[in-house]
Amino acid sequence: MATPLRVLVHGGGIGGLTLAVALARSGHTVEVAELRGELDALGVGIIQPSNALHVMGELGVLDACVAAGFPWEVLTICDQAGATLAKVPQPRMGDAPAGNGIPRPELARVLGEATSAAGVPIRLGTTITELTDDGAGVEVTLSDGSRARWDLVVGFDGIGSPLRTRLYGDRFAPEYTGFANWRVTVPRLPEVQGVVVSTGRTSTKALLTPITDELMYLAAVTAEEEDFRPDPARAHEQLKERLAAFGGPVAEALAAVTSPDGVVYSRISQVTVEEPWHVGRVVLAGDAAHASTPNLAQGAAMAVEDALVLARSLDAADDVPTALAAWEERRRARAMFVQNLSRALLKEETGSPTTPEEDELLKVGMPGAAHVLVEPY
Repeated sequence: MATPLRVLVHGGGIGGLTLAVALARSGHTVEVAELRGELDALGVGIIQPSNALHVMGELGVLDACVAAGFPWEVLTICDQAGATLAKVPQPRMGDAPAGNGIPRPELARVLGEATSAAGVPIRLGTTITELTDDGAGVEVTLSDGSRARWDLVVGFDGIGSPLRTRLYGDRFAPEYTGFANWRVTVPRLPEVQGVVVSTGRTSTKALLTPITDELMYLAAVTAEEEDFRPDPARAHEQLKERLAAFGGPVAEALAAVTSPDGVVYSRISQVTVEEPWHVGRVVLAGDAAHASTPNLAQGAAMAVEDALVLARSLDAADDVPTALAAWEERRRARAMFVQNLSRALLKEETGSPTTPEEDELLKVGMPGAAHVLVEPY
C-alpha cells in the first residue's frame, strides 16, 4: 500500500509475532497486545516442518531456530514393540531443513527478540476490552485503559480466541474430538535423530521428537472423556498406564518420567470458522480461525504462513478490504486441507470411522501431505 498502516495484533504467540515482524519490516506501525504477563511459552517442544522453517528464513531467524533446536531429515515409523517399519526422508522447502524440533520457550525467545529488533512494542498482560469498526478504521480500548485507532486489528489469539467470540458469538466454538495429547520432556535417546512415530493395536499413538542435542519430548494421543483431567499427583502414572503396551524407544523414554512434574495434558479440539475470516477491518488467523488436530504437526506452520501471506497481501493491495479478500482466497484451501487431513489421520490412527471424503484424503496420507506442503504458500 502507498500509505503505511497502523495494525494491532491481538496475541503474542508464534503467529502474532511473525506477523508483527513481517509488517514492521515493510514499514507499517505495529503493536502487539498479549494477555499473558510474559512471552515465555507454556508446554514442551514443537515441530517446525520445512514450510514453517521457510517462513522463519523469510523473517531472518531460521539459523536461530536451528541453533536452538534439533534439525532432522527423516521420519521413522515403528510398531508398538519399537521395531522400525520404515524410514521416510522428508521433503524440503527451499534451503530449509526437512524439520526442526525446538523447545517452545526457545521459539518464543527467538521471535520475541526479532519483534523487539523490528521496533514493535508488546503490551503484556493486556487484551481488548472495547472495539468499534466504523469501516474506515477500528477504535480499540485495551485493558490497560489505553485507546487508539487502527487501520486493522488481527486476532492471533488462539483456539479460545476472545476476538472470535466478539465477532461471531459461540457459532464457531472449539469442537472436542474425543482425544487428548500428553507431552513430557525427557533426555534424548541417541537413536532418536528425528521424529519417531509408534502406532499399533491400540487406539493410542506415541511420538518422540528431538528438540535439542540433550532433550526430546514424548507425546501420546489417547481417547479421553471430555471432562477428564489428569490427577496432579499421579499424571506420570496415568500416562504410563496408557502407554503400557509400547516397547522400544517409547518404553525407554517413559522410564525417565518419574514424577508428574512437566507432564502437559491438553484436549485436542478443532475450530472451523466457516464464514469469512474477517469482519470489516478485524481479521482472525491461525488457530483462532482454523485450529487443527496435531496429526500433521502443521498447526503452528499454518499460523506463520497466515502471518507472512497477510503481510505480503497488505503490501500488494491498494486497500485493506482488497488485501483481506486476496489473503483469505489464498489461505483457506490450504488451511482446510491441513485441518481435514489431520482429522482424518486422527480417526484412522485411532480406529474411528471415517467418511468417504476422509477416505479420499487418506489416499494422500502423511507422505503425500509433506510433499504438498513444501509447495509455495
